[in-house]
Amino acid sequence: MINTDEPKQKNNMRHLRAKYSNSPQSFNYRMAVLALVATALLNACGSPGGTRQEPVLSPVIDEPSQSASGTGYELPPSEFSGQFLRAEQSLFEFDWMTAESILATVPVEQTSITDEQYLRYMRARIAYIRGDQAGAYENLRALGQTTRDPAIRHKVLSFQRYMYSLSGSYLHSAQLGNQLLSHVSPGAESDTARRNIWKDLQRVNAAQLRSTMNTAEDQQWRGWLELALINRGGPEQKAALQQWRNSHPLHPAATVLPGGLDYLLDDTVAAEKVALLLPLSGRLAPAAQAVRDGYLAAYYADRAAGGGSSDVAIVDVLAFSSVTEAYHSAIAGGAGFVVGPLSKAAVEELGRLPGRAVPVLALNQIDNALPPGDTALVQLALAPEDEAAQIARLAFGQGARAALVIRPAGAWGNKVEQALKKQWQSLGGKVSATATYSSREDYSNSMSAAMNLPASEQRARGVRSMLATNVEFTPRRRQDLDVVFLLSRSGVEARSLKPLLAYHYAFDLPVYATSNIYRGTADSRDQDLNGINMVEIPWLLGSNPGTRAAIARGGTGSDAYTRLNALGADAYLLQLNFSALRAGEDMLIRGNTGLLSLTPQLHIQRELKRATFDGGKLVAQ
Repeated sequence: MINTDEPKQKNNMRHLRAKYSNSPQSFNYRMAVLALVATALLNACGSPGGTRQEPVLSPVIDEPSQSASGTGYELPPSEFSGQFLRAEQSLFEFDWMTAESILATVPVEQTSITDEQYLRYMRARIAYIRGDQAGAYENLRALGQTTRDPAIRHKVLSFQRYMYSLSGSYLHSAQLGNQLLSHVSPGAESDTARRNIWKDLQRVNAAQLRSTMNTAEDQQWRGWLELALINRGGPEQKAALQQWRNSHPLHPAATVLPGGLDYLLDDTVAAEKVALLLPLSGRLAPAAQAVRDGYLAAYYADRAAGGGSSDVAIVDVLAFSSVTEAYHSAIAGGAGFVVGPLSKAAVEELGRLPGRAVPVLALNQIDNALPPGDTALVQLALAPEDEAAQIARLAFGQGARAALVIRPAGAWGNKVEQALKKQWQSLGGKVSATATYSSREDYSNSMSAAMNLPASEQRARGVRSMLATNVEFTPRRRQDLDVVFLLSRSGVEARSLKPLLAYHYAFDLPVYATSNIYRGTADSRDQDLNGINMVEIPWLLGSNPGTRAAIARGGTGSDAYTRLNALGADAYLLQLNFSALRAGEDMLIRGNTGLLSLTPQLHIQRELKRATFDGGKLVAQ
């Protein structure tokens, strides 16, 4: 057990559960789905149901309606309203060809100025759906600031914000979101706009925020930037938040602070004792030790800064007959909060335990729905599905629309591919081909087949036979591809597969991959990965160097498990901020494994940072 010299305080989680479960009116300002998540946190409903939403990437412009949804603005009257409505409906379904044919029936010589502006806006959307980024931006530039009709102006701003956010131009996206707030009425759409602004600002580094704030003239925009900088932490963060709110009483973020920051202002106290339940012996011991080391490094760093008021009991789950017995033993020893367990089976066992007395932050994620419980069970994991969905968004934001997916056979490949396809197709992308391999021997043949090279070679043989001569021939791959998703399980696989793309005449296609292809340390063999676009945890791109250095000094870090060090550090971070999870889908925390948010199923979702291989080294983009 790790003891502290701090005075014992009332159990935070029991206190908060009682306080909020009797005050449902405190959540009346939130959307229905947010109330559902809050209820889940209070009552430990592991799977409250419903489809997971992705509010940041849902373009509000995709409403097939004659009004600008949620704004109170009606589109201007037009004799071509029927065509416009049908075209919008087609665009909502990503059917740009039908939309284009409908708009072609509108006689340009008979259109009003607002008709022309609306047509140009829809042509920008058609270009974007096709993957013609330049055409989309050109149409919007031609509109410029001439769009005076409020409803059309709202649609244009929404579409621009959506494009900027997907392309990674987060400051521009946030600034447009700030402008949008003046075009929407209070309610779901304004909540979404605030959430989008805040998430975009959390993706921007502090230096960019400061530089932008120094030149910002709009006071509302400047207020957003100030608040985002305050959220970067510091010993006086709580006082700074209160001062900001007092100085900006009419700011859109003042009534309800974004990201769950309101809960930092609560006078709540930490759990008196926390139990860290890990399999510290047996097969998973090295992984468990890496999690423990990351957790303790973050704990001691917090204590050095004046925090860390809880005692920590480290429990070897395998010293007990079951994780349930270990959980009950920890509670009997005074634990008011549990971090762990680590294995999927153990997480499911605790998730199905009736009458859980204290909340659990589990360190793995299961696919099965869990029954309601008395306290929350939140699941934090290094899930590759999060990364697959993110690289789909990144590729789409850069203009890709037709993909080749290269993936291993088996359950892991199935799961990651499904996560990627779900996100990719929801944006409007299509999977044109898939190459599935079972072993190294399959690499070349599976890729050749996916590229349609055998058919090209067959055509060449037919020509040679017909002409009875040896015609020079270069195989031609299929031309309906503009991106490759390389869903490899390891750097070993990726280093073999990436050169084969050039060999099979796909050297010109951009390649996107998850962090599985990078071991976590420099490797000269990674020259073969040069040019790959990927996502990686902030921990491996330079964030929190002090905590990483502390682990290295203690001799407890391991190159093979460095991501699990980051997982442990984030477990401590979420433990400290557990009350902020009551903000539901608004919760947003800058963590070591990514930008952390919460799904209605109480899964912590991670958004990683963009990176690429350059000269055999991984560098942030």
